[in-house]
Amino acid sequence: MSSSKNELLELRLPLKLLADENKGLCAERDFKVVHGGFSEGPVRCLRHIPGTRCLVTNDGLSSDLQLWDLGGDDSDVIRRTGSVQGMSPSQTGSRIAAPPSTSPQVLHGAQSSSVQLTQLTTGQTLYRLEADSADPLSSLKFVSETAFLASCCNGTVYLADARTSAAPQASPPPASAGEPVLWWTDVSVAPQQSCCGVIRISSSGQAVVSDLRNLGGTVCQAQLEVQTSPWKLEDVTVSWAPALDSCFSASGFSGLVQIYDTGGWRTELQDAQPLFQHAGHAVSPQHGGDSAPTVVTSHAWHPERPRTLLSAASDGSVHVWDWVEPETS
Repeated sequence: MSSSKNELLELRLPLKLLADENKGLCAERDFKVVHGGFSEGPVRCLRHIPGTRCLVTNDGLSSDLQLWDLGGDDSDVIRRTGSVQGMSPSQTGSRIAAPPSTSPQVLHGAQSSSVQLTQLTTGQTLYRLEADSADPLSSLKFVSETAFLASCCNGTVYLADARTSAAPQASPPPASAGEPVLWWTDVSVAPQQSCCGVIRISSSGQAVVSDLRNLGGTVCQAQLEVQTSPWKLEDVTVSWAPALDSCFSASGFSGLVQIYDTGGWRTELQDAQPLFQHAGHAVSPQHGGDSAPTVVTSHAWHPERPRTLLSAASDGSVHVWDWVEPETS
């Protein structure tokens, strides 16, 4: 992000990964650039609008959003098409979420008091979250077509429905010992799971799982094996596995992506070891002896391949990889 321009690339996954049979006969192991463009400013947050060729980004310097057209068969250029103004000034940027609907809308905000749902085609504000405080946000995520979870850096979460003007359901942060901590949150919306699980991970490595129907309660919790410093707020990612019951991943604390299984956790705090660790970024050839340690800046689960993930790091590397659960003796 230090250069005057930053690239936006749409990549096609390696054909070798996608081959169902005879993978050894498929020589194509690299990503293929499908569309590309340049951004004048940094890109701190990026979301695709489902059902469209529209991309929404935030530069991390204000609460405003940038709109992009990913291009089509007639053009390989990603071009900027407009912007959406945020509600309040921000030096940490906005969080972004897109509802799983056919109408192009985007939920965005930098603080709990500035969350709004915007219609992209008209710029009309469709909904605003009525929160009593102005806490910085760590994430926004839809749990249905209209209901969403607004998660704050202090661990407070708001459950709201954009169809109604009723006050959101607020839940205070989990109890934690010692100095104040920051929290990152994700909610599982996988259809095969019996309930929507909410996981909150603190900067001290404490992980707390709650049921969306009872955000104040604790289903289970554990102390994770993560590096607690140094890290950047925007680099940490927590994500439930969309097709694996009780598994989640965490990154941004170091050069690792760690996968955990909450299936054996209890309500009492306990130490938890990761099922698997992807260390490919930490041992990347770009990582020289005198350079700063490589940190994973983002990762995501493949929506259809249960054990496939994509990850990116501070050295500019992008990996796609599968993982296997270690055998137990």
